[in-house]
Amino acid sequence: MQLVSGRGHYEAVVAAVLKAQRSVWVATANLKQMMVEGRRVSVRARSRFRSVLDVFDELAAAGVELRILHASRPSGPFRERFDALPRLYEGGLELRECPRVHLKAVVVDGALVYLGSANWTGAGLGAKGEGRRNFEVGILTDDDEVLDTIQELYDRIWRGAECAACSLRDDGCEAPLDLFSAERVVTASQRARQGSVAAEGAETRAEPAATKRRSASRKGSKTRTAKETASKKVAAKETPAKKTASKKAAAKKTASKRTAAKRTSATEAAAKRTSRKKTGKKTAAKQTPEPSTSA
Repeated sequence: MQLVSGRGHYEAVVAAVLKAQRSVWVATANLKQMMVEGRRVSVRARSRFRSVLDVFDELAAAGVELRILHASRPSGPFRERFDALPRLYEGGLELRECPRVHLKAVVVDGALVYLGSANWTGAGLGAKGEGRRNFEVGILTDDDEVLDTIQELYDRIWRGAECAACSLRDDGCEAPLDLFSAERVVTASQRARQGSVAAEGAETRAEPAATKRRSASRKGSKTRTAKETASKKVAAKETPAKKTASKKAAAKKTASKRTAAKRTSATEAAAKRTSRKKTGKKTAAKQTPEPSTSA
């Protein structure tokens, strides 16, 4: 067991968190942005510090389980940085709020636990200078009995096992934790086995789903084919009628043209006959001799 105070919180507790291999569980009343030593490129210049959330993002990428149980709404800078890291807000870092949480604890890899007065804030655990830090004190231990007790309590709160008897459930608690899916404390190897089983189950479930999709696709193709065939049949039935109608219309047009042509020919013939008659009369008039005037 190690007693920690002042900057010892950062050098012992936070240092252990940054080296986590399997899990980090944090319990805190206040949750704020916390800076740790480590270079990052800022907007203005290269800084010696970066957000602990950036380190959490790297830990999440390595498969480390990250949980924070807190009592109040996280600070604005914390939320802003959290929202900028998709891997964390998509499940890499789980946050659960319970207004009755006032314990301060940090459990690393299920093998080391901090218990004390420091919140998960820059002034409590962060890399702030001595003149700006809170006066905090706590212990760091790997005692199995202490670890089991703290993890059991943490897990009961986390999965909402204390919610049923809580007087704040219907008055002041916006999201009771028992509404979340039940979870239990498991070792890293158990989580790995569960992950393998879950992956196999997902593959098994995926096969029927894919089969259903293929079946639906085939049914859809058959339906489309049947519709196309029906459309073709209807079109085939309609085509002869359309052809017959077209032929009749063409025949009518032809007959009309012929009738018009006949009428024109008859008119022209009548005109010619009239013209010949007039011409004949004129000719006959010329050929008739004038009567003699002699007595």
